[in-house]
Amino acid sequence: MTKPLDDFKNFVYTQYFSDGIKITLGALLPSLIFFQFDLLEVGITLSLGALCVSIADSPGPWLHRKNGMIYTNIFIFLTALLTASINHNAYLLAIEIFALCFLFSMFNVYGVRAASVGTAALLVMVLNVGPDRTSLKLFEHSFLILGGGIWYLLLSTLFSTIRPYRYAQQTLGECIGEIAEYLKLRARFYTDAVTVENNFKDLVDQQVKVNELLDNVREALFKTRKLMNESTNAGRLMIMIFIDMVDLFEQTMATHNDYETIRQRYKGETILLDFAATIEKLSTEIDYIGFCLIHQEKPQRHAISIKDLDDLKLKLDELEKTGVSIFILKKILINLRNIFNRTEVIFNYFEKETNDLKSTSTPLELSRFVNHQSFDFKIFKNNLNLKSGVFKFSLRLAIVCLIGFFVGKLFSLGDHSYWILLTILVIMKPGFSNTKQRNYERVIGTLIGGILGAIILTFIHDETAKFIILLVSMLITYSFIRVKYIVSVIFMTPLILIFFSFINNTDNSTVIASERIIDTLIGSFIAIVFSYFIFPHWESFQIKTHLSKILKANLGYFEHIILRQSLLPITAIEYKLSRKEVYVHTANLAAAFQRMMNEPKNKQHKIKEVHKFVVLNHILSSYLANLSASFAENTFSINSEQLKLIRKCRFYLEEAIEKVNKMPAEENKTKLHIHLSENKSDPHITEQLEMITKISNDISKISEKL
Repeated sequence: MTKPLDDFKNFVYTQYFSDGIKITLGALLPSLIFFQFDLLEVGITLSLGALCVSIADSPGPWLHRKNGMIYTNIFIFLTALLTASINHNAYLLAIEIFALCFLFSMFNVYGVRAASVGTAALLVMVLNVGPDRTSLKLFEHSFLILGGGIWYLLLSTLFSTIRPYRYAQQTLGECIGEIAEYLKLRARFYTDAVTVENNFKDLVDQQVKVNELLDNVREALFKTRKLMNESTNAGRLMIMIFIDMVDLFEQTMATHNDYETIRQRYKGETILLDFAATIEKLSTEIDYIGFCLIHQEKPQRHAISIKDLDDLKLKLDELEKTGVSIFILKKILINLRNIFNRTEVIFNYFEKETNDLKSTSTPLELSRFVNHQSFDFKIFKNNLNLKSGVFKFSLRLAIVCLIGFFVGKLFSLGDHSYWILLTILVIMKPGFSNTKQRNYERVIGTLIGGILGAIILTFIHDETAKFIILLVSMLITYSFIRVKYIVSVIFMTPLILIFFSFINNTDNSTVIASERIIDTLIGSFIAIVFSYFIFPHWESFQIKTHLSKILKANLGYFEHIILRQSLLPITAIEYKLSRKEVYVHTANLAAAFQRMMNEPKNKQHKIKEVHKFVVLNHILSSYLANLSASFAENTFSINSEQLKLIRKCRFYLEEAIEKVNKMPAEENKTKLHIHLSENKSDPHITEQLEMITKISNDISKISEKL
């Protein structure tokens, strides 16, 4: 099954293309309409307001998006008013640039959406820094920007009203596709195509993507009141699928084994290739469910059946008859059956009536799975110190934008020196590695786009053809801006050049293209150089925070698994919340490690030890998921031998937390209340607890070196 972005036919059904259409309509229509009345400047100003407000219309619940767009309208109006009133005075403008860059960058303390509101306000400031940029009067200009923002808010409201469930469907479908990809990567453990170590790295990277989308789906489903209280099939169906899909993801994690040993033990046999093929079929089936949600189709079972699993069982039996031990492969097959059964349950949801689709969890319980952002001013105030990463980033951006402003005044080749500031604004990120990645994409994309734009304007003179190219470029730019930034930049540059060719009578496309490329290079150079020297943010100095959090999350997950077998069992919601913490912090750690790998070599402290920790943590999470699955399948009593292993595991994880934090851990107040059984221990459970204890000990040892 192809991924949604693999071909155009699938891409047009994704949320990215939907957003691209919406932003293109919002930004282009005002200019087109007012152009007919010879009021192009009015139209362009309205389009600018619409474009800025679209920044806050990022994925999430409609209420959050609406509130974000309302506040964006307020801030862009005030910023436009202030900037246009002082842009004739370079010194006042410099003060404004420093102050607003710092203030709006501090919005990062309130989360991603608040940060996007700040970015929109800074974009308006940058586009108005030049005097005589418009012939409109001060209040006319500001109110037109506000009018454009309100127009986009109304357009977005219309899209949301017409298709209230579409965003949730698209996000859930994409998330399921990434879970399928995660399972597909696990299939590679059973072939020699990729080394075990490299596959682990790809697996951890994929888990980052899955977790990001899981969070997006939780936000879309559990923070949307209409979906949570929905009495129709659509809302209930998506909630039920998501809940089961998270359980399925846990099941895929429960398949970890010593793959190097498995490869050696069954070398020369075809059985591992059979397992790989079966896992890939399961992956295709799961991906198909996501595909159908995105395409709004009713799925039909097609990629795998129970017969495939039965055939694999027969092959295992044949192998066992030859004297080869197949115990570990039987365990893997059981897990694959569980995953298959889970997909069958999800398929059956599509056949049920609305009344039969009832979640056992209440809306209040489900709302606990999403984070609730506080906007208390104390958060802002508490971050006004050099210990805060957001504060350092805000200072850095303010200083670097001020430098970029004066460089543009002194060295810019033409009338578009704000492109230097704009480049700095879009490139600079809180972390050095993200800034470095954006810098690369911006420079390469602008170079390619500049050449492409110059070719278009040199050889195409028909106005209709140029307008069609402008329309397509705009659609591609805003469709890819959140998913593949470099593609967005490549098409953004010819879009800008064609736009200037329409509003300027002179044929100066080559001059404008070269000016944009040079200004982009200047801005990129300033951003990357000063990110290294001015209040830099190195992941190696922040990584221990992530290490500590994942250790605590895994300890909590382990305790909740055991508590399900205790005299005072916990609820399923409490267990799933502890599991969610592991997913979130595992992904955060993996993402931080990725960023650390992209930083300069001399800033990568103890990179080998951190890498080993990341791998061991992933293995531990898989072992815990396996233990949880075993307890869920059967009711086991814990005896004294197993209790010793449980206590050992807790001790090693608590010890690891102490070593990472360089201070005694807080007293663990979680009481397990285990009723001991006198019966002989279940060897399967004991074996799993032994593996968990061993890996916990390994984590404790590596923590000492960090």
